[in-house]
Amino acid sequence: MVNEYATYISSLTEKESPLIQEMEQFAEENRIPIMDRSGIDTFVGLLRIQQPKFILEIGSAIGYSAIRMVSALKEVSIVTIERDKDRYENAVRYIARSGYGDRITIIEGDALLMDDEVIPEYHYDALFIDAAKGQYKRFFEKYSKHVAPGGVIYCDNMFMHGAVLIPDAELPKRNRTMIRNLKEFTTWIMGHPEYETSLLPVGDGILIAVKKRD
Repeated sequence: MVNEYATYISSLTEKESPLIQEMEQFAEENRIPIMDRSGIDTFVGLLRIQQPKFILEIGSAIGYSAIRMVSALKEVSIVTIERDKDRYENAVRYIARSGYGDRITIIEGDALLMDDEVIPEYHYDALFIDAAKGQYKRFFEKYSKHVAPGGVIYCDNMFMHGAVLIPDAELPKRNRTMIRNLKEFTTWIMGHPEYETSLLPVGDGILIAVKKRD
């Protein structure tokens, strides 16, 4: 039934631009993880409500989500970080082709090792974390200070395609630590006194943490 709802909703939405369709096909063919259509549509809808002016993104991949964000928000500027060289180079090309190069700043590097001075000093209204899932708590702790009070931190892939529902002992050994870390982060942030946090069962799970004002 869920897939039928998704098909129905898709039939009501406008067809994406040729560039976006090309990026989706490229990601699928090259096994590059990008947000699925229901997840990105919901995420962009939330951003339209929030209307952030400055967004910091951890995990550019090929620039798909950054391009989707700036195309929907006419006044937003995005700083996005990607550590994988090939993905970074593809993102640079796609961003240039999109015509949004003046509003998307992409930085190559490991976000966990990067000095704060590298990040442009904005009062970011939103932080979007979509990188190594087992490191979400470290990303959050390092970059949440860049988010202004009242700002929102979004995290994607909180369900890891259902892996968070599987007991640790039944997970493949190579994934156990990552999934355990992700679940520990979820419990930690859901109870954090400085954030109002919700977990949406949309796409692969989207977490929304609103930074409380003083």
